[in-house]
Amino acid sequence: MGDSSSEHETGIVIRVDDSPQALPENHWDALLAAQARPTPFMRLAYLRALHASGSAVAATGWQPQFVSLWRDDRLLAACPAYLKSHSYGEYVFDWAWADAYRRHGLSYYPKLLVAVPFTPVPGSRLLAVDDAARRLLAQALRALARETGASSLHVLFGDDADQAALAAAGCMARSGVQFHWTAQGDADFGAFLARLQRDKRKKIQQEQRRVREAGVVFEAREGRDIRTEDWDFFYRCYQQTYREHRSTPYLSRDFFARMAGDMPEHWLMLTARQGDERVATSLIALDPARRAAFGRYWGAVRPIPCLHFDACYYQPLAWCIANGYQRFEGGAQGEHKMARGLMPTPTASSHWLAHPAFADAVQDFLAQEGTAMSGYLDELQEHAPFKKQNAADAAF
Repeated sequence: MGDSSSEHETGIVIRVDDSPQALPENHWDALLAAQARPTPFMRLAYLRALHASGSAVAATGWQPQFVSLWRDDRLLAACPAYLKSHSYGEYVFDWAWADAYRRHGLSYYPKLLVAVPFTPVPGSRLLAVDDAARRLLAQALRALARETGASSLHVLFGDDADQAALAAAGCMARSGVQFHWTAQGDADFGAFLARLQRDKRKKIQQEQRRVREAGVVFEAREGRDIRTEDWDFFYRCYQQTYREHRSTPYLSRDFFARMAGDMPEHWLMLTARQGDERVATSLIALDPARRAAFGRYWGAVRPIPCLHFDACYYQPLAWCIANGYQRFEGGAQGEHKMARGLMPTPTASSHWLAHPAFADAVQDFLAQEGTAMSGYLDELQEHAPFKKQNAADAAF
């Protein structure tokens, strides 16, 4: 059934598969739906598309090691795990840890990573029928890290249940921050702007006016209404963004073709037109069941002042408000997002290092970083962009 398996003393079989295609989609997705914080990115179709398209495979530094726990034919727990030969595409940065290993003549790679590749969206990572199964999965991950000779285990952007199970397995917690918008009952985008402090509101209005004065208008297409030509133009813009940063796209065109075919209901495309010409696009992921949206990728074929802010924040927020969505997550990093009405939201990850001395050093570092992060979050809350009487209501 899989690459390898072993039987636990409780009669539970632990499997490790080198491809998400080896796992049954109905079992996986049913287990995902039962979690506290499911997201579309943890659907098996999404993970399979990353693999089948060549985007997240051993050749790109993502060697699948999907771990699952079974009792007879019942899936008890599962997670997407990868042996990594680098730290790209993760958004929880451990480059300094890798450099410290290198300076001491040790190998940091491979490391074992539990995450959705290239996707810094918080949610459930250790899928399990109950806490006991989740704890056993966490222990199995530590054992796999040792068996594969990995320097460490990292579980990124997990939920509270994941954090608890991993702490019980000896992992260290690390905190971070993202910026999310949550609905406050605004009737439309104008009502949202009215709640902002005057300088923030005027800034947004000025930026949108500059886009309109450039003759730019937006059109939105959702689900199967997004045509192949739209996806083609989006990918051209996506590639352009990476070229401008002297980098290479993580995702192939085939990956997005698979998304259009296998998960169409989870995508919104906002295309900017200047006259008859398409000039930019932003891709938003949707979770219709939970009324949540996620900013993913954007790009433009020519520079237009303020277009990035409109395409990536104002247009998605206006769409969310108009369509009754309750949350918009703006992605990793970027406190500039606060001025656009996205508020700081804590994130979490878990880490285990096999080397005792380095584990102690990282534990000390994480304690200091955690204290600093707590202070940073408090400081951010003091600079909420909303009018004072609404600032508390706007917080997550």
